[in-house]
Amino acid sequence: MPSYVLALDQGTTSSRAIVFDDRGGIVSSAAYEFPQHFPSPGWVEHDPEEIWGSQLRATKAALQKAGIAPSAIRAIGITNQRETSVVWEKATGKPIANAIVWQCRRTVETCERLVREGHADLFRERTGLKIDPYFSGTKVRWFLDEVPGLRKRAEAGEVLFGTVDSWLLYRLTGGRVHATDYSNASRTLLYNIRRLEWDEEILRILDVPRAMLPEVRPSSGTFGESDPAVLGARIPIAGIAGDQQAALFGQACFAVGAAKNTYGTGCFVLVNTGAEARASQSGLLTTIAWGIEGKVEYALEGSVFVAGAAVQWLRDGLGVIHEAGDTEALAREAQNNGGVYFVPAFVGLGAPYWDPYARGTILGITRGTTRGHLVRAALESIAYQSRDVVACMERDAGVGVLDLRADGGATANRFLMQFQADILGRPVIRAAVSETTALGAAFLAGLATGVWSGREDLARQLGAGERFEPTMGEGEREGLYAEWLRAVERARGWEMAR
Repeated sequence: MPSYVLALDQGTTSSRAIVFDDRGGIVSSAAYEFPQHFPSPGWVEHDPEEIWGSQLRATKAALQKAGIAPSAIRAIGITNQRETSVVWEKATGKPIANAIVWQCRRTVETCERLVREGHADLFRERTGLKIDPYFSGTKVRWFLDEVPGLRKRAEAGEVLFGTVDSWLLYRLTGGRVHATDYSNASRTLLYNIRRLEWDEEILRILDVPRAMLPEVRPSSGTFGESDPAVLGARIPIAGIAGDQQAALFGQACFAVGAAKNTYGTGCFVLVNTGAEARASQSGLLTTIAWGIEGKVEYALEGSVFVAGAAVQWLRDGLGVIHEAGDTEALAREAQNNGGVYFVPAFVGLGAPYWDPYARGTILGITRGTTRGHLVRAALESIAYQSRDVVACMERDAGVGVLDLRADGGATANRFLMQFQADILGRPVIRAAVSETTALGAAFLAGLATGVWSGREDLARQLGAGERFEPTMGEGEREGLYAEWLRAVERARGWEMAR
């Protein structure tokens, strides 16, 4: 009889559930979008109950489509949007407020104050991260400062904090388990990635009570079992990883120097650095890739805040396209970018710029500019931002990225994949299974429960993906990229300048 692993892939705009068989093949899947909330400029929130409801609905739909009973599932793996912060009541499991999403910039002033007070080096050394609103630590501080009576309740252990994986785990287990894994803990700005513990000095600086934080466990291993009242069976929850680390694992980037880029709402490039937590001189992040069998491995990461979200904006904000699939044909019709450059800094710029005051900018518009040029500029911006990160990564890791493994929904766009190869000047390999984030979570859970025997076994499950070779000449490549850098400079500091 085949073995099945259920992966829960909780993302920024939708919740997905995928049933994999023991060959890594997709048996069934289901996904449901949920609303985004924007209460103030630069603020982004989710309703935690809408996250949970959409994830549970997707899970039940995927099981129904697969035609298998919940008891036939060997293990559940969870992967999640990282940094998004949830605080809930321990006794009831009720959220105390909307979740603060990773994209939210409400804590800019707090971050600036921490830097002025001279904490930047300490935070970088201990956590591998830059003090930035992106991460969870200042989000937790905001909850504690702004929700009346919350700090006292947190100190008493009455309320709990977690990233989305912890929130789902708590609900799946009927409130029995409050935990996270190494990869998600390393994104909170509260976790010492070298000593592998919540950092007491940082907790003191941010005034975050230790009592509200989850237990940190290996990424592959049994966290608990699902409550039968939730899924109809006791199923081991045996793998957890933040979405980008899960994609790195799902792409079998097990060797030092292996790199992947996930093209989703944002764009995230990671390179495996093995047992060494390498510090970045280029604005990249040092992060824990995963922890397995008592061993932690690290990665360097560059985060692009807005990638696929730029295409979403063309669809929902401007009405330029009807659906994302329209973009490939429109970009090809344009033949070139017509001198148009789009810097999609809707919520600031991530690596290597780290400019929370940058704002979205479209440059080079003339009377001859068409919607095709706008669409092409949006797609090209994804590739340019990815090159920004890869160049820094090679300098910091001290290894050349021979090729870039690509996954995520936007990889279906062959124009984007070819332009990415052209602007990088090296091959891009599109994953045979686009759902590598979910596959990574399934792999971690399956390893812990004996579905797969080891990493070599996992690598055998991956089929060969399509390879895009660069065809653009160096002169054209560098000319286009130079113009991109000019455009970025004009987008930077805009909000502060006002």
